Amino acid sequence: MASKADAGKGEKKGMPIVLMMVVMLLGIGGGAGAMWFFAKGAHADTGAAAAPAVALAVPPPAHYIAMDPSFVVNLADPDGTRYLQVDVQLMTRDPAAAPVIQGNLPALRNGLLMLFSQKLADELRSRDDKEALQAEALAEVQRILTAETGRPAAEALYFTSFVTQ
Repeated sequence: MASKADAGKGEKKGMPIVLMMVVMLLGIGGGAGAMWFFAKGAHADTGAAAAPAVALAVPPPAHYIAMDPSFVVNLADPDGTRYLQVDVQLMTRDPAAAPVIQGNLPALRNGLLMLFSQKLADELRSRDDKEALQAEALAEVQRILTAETGRPAAEALYFTSFVTQ
């Protein structure tokens, strides 16, 4: 049979483990509460501060200039029976650039007609091919506008219709 002295020793061994668990739970709870408190305060502070920064980051509205009528060209295929029909729109965010682009449409159309007509049908099959042509066409437009006006004026060029036959 165990004596009272032995029973006291067993209780002393169990007490530190329970005490450690209680302290650990209090620490975890306190840390979670502090995290919640500071996160709540951070959201309140950043919400007000972030709103003006986001408002300043919004770009001006885009202006689109359609290059009508559609471009229709013979492709440079050896058999000469392939055609490209494409609709093009230019985009600028500078309202003063739209009239500059409009005033240079004949030169822009000429440059794009020359570019499109030197392509082969096989060079226009995949999406990558079309995106490469789009980049070349934008570079041509910006080259002409820079030569005529001193600035590229157009920020983007979009194909709104693209048909090869």
